[in-house]
Amino acid sequence: MLQLVAWRKSPPDLVRLFDRLLPERGAIERRKMFGYPAAFANGHLFAGLHQENLVLKLGEADRQVFEQKHGATPFEPMLGRKMGAFMVAPPALLADAKTLAPWLDKARAYVASLPAKEKKKPAAKRKR
Repeated sequence: MLQLVAWRKSPPDLVRLFDRLLPERGAIERRKMFGYPAAFANGHLFAGLHQENLVLKLGEADRQVFEQKHGATPFEPMLGRKMGAFMVAPPALLADAKTLAPWLDKARAYVASLPAKEKKKPAAKRKR
């Protein structure tokens, strides 16, 4: 049986940090993903918040460095459901904006290197 868990809102301090750290260069689209602030480049999510976590999408080599150097962990929004290339920035790194900022740049650069996602067409309305 599927058990639903209510997600918590991100703390206001984390939302402010996220807004402050988003890279200024490159075409970045800000929008919400599952009700949380998120940033997209080239149609791909590259950074976002989930509860008290800052999540980044990184290439394989950067994921390894992020994990080994900073103790980052794979993003798992639901137990047992890891989201591929996404990593959670550890709490200690959230307190060090100077060290964290280049990781957002790396995440944006990674998704910018991917083929652009095509925008989905709105679903046709059904006649009843």
